[in-house]
Amino acid sequence: MSLDPSLKTKASLTGKRSVMKRDERIAKMAADKKFDPKKDKALGIPKTLVPKA
Repeated sequence: MSLDPSLKTKASLTGKRSVMKRDERIAKMAADKKFDPKKDKALGIPKTLVPKA
């Protein structure tokens, strides 16, 4: 029995991300010394593009 073509697998539904997730952005900004976890808040930080592989 075959699957209907309209049923997609989870792997084929995921697209390329254009922006990092919040924890990834905080880690990158902390490494670049643009974010201090003790002083700065995690909300409202600027969006950071995902680096090209």
